Amino acid sequence: MLFEVKGLSKRFGAIAALSDVGFQVRPGEVLGLIGPNGAGKTTLFECLAGVLPFDSGSVSAGGRPVGSRERPSLLYYVPDGIAPWPAQSVRWALDYTIGFFGGRAGLREEIIGQLDLGGLLRQPVGTLSKGQRKRALLAIGLLTPQPALLIDEPLDGLDLRQMRDVATALRTHASRGRTLFLSIHQIGDAARCCDRFVLLSGGRVRGEGTVAELGVLAAARGASGTTGNLEEVFLALT
Repeated sequence: MLFEVKGLSKRFGAIAALSDVGFQVRPGEVLGLIGPNGAGKTTLFECLAGVLPFDSGSVSAGGRPVGSRERPSLLYYVPDGIAPWPAQSVRWALDYTIGFFGGRAGLREEIIGQLDLGGLLRQPVGTLSKGQRKRALLAIGLLTPQPALLIDEPLDGLDLRQMRDVATALRTHASRGRTLFLSIHQIGDAARCCDRFVLLSGGRVRGEGTVAELGVLAAARGASGTTGNLEEVFLALT
């Protein structure tokens, strides 16, 4: 186990955005955080990354608590819908990531090829389309050195071919030991990309495991015909 979350809760006034959230993250896996819009996925990632303080709960690794100051060495968060350093070129952003974070310089050319960024290296980040910006953000994340990478909506804005290429790239990096924790609201996309899943609905974890394990959980709760179908399992458990 790379790290574990226990009892994590976050409120915004009277609204409970997260309630007693707990799950485990394993080394070298592609873990999917799935749930509808408003489930609390982005809030959870922001709490884990230290962007937001959480009200209660803990993050631990190796049986020891990992505080907000230590977490940046454990995980790197790639938000959705941002354009970092908008006046700078994609090449500058990638090189800055490597230099500032002590990133994976040896993977630079490979990642540029995997995400088809060669023709965009001279473009300012702020001029990129939604899909182009998403691929640039993914490259920044993959170049960072942290063992765990949290990515909010990694496939949003991509066409079918790009989605396949990105999914293949993510699996390649996971096979080398990088842990990828992906927040995805399209269940079909999650099923194609991920090894295990954390089902989040209404700010609560409704299940954790592989599709088969979640199917067993759904059956134990009285659902039928869900084994092997992540969408049906999700509906049964939420």
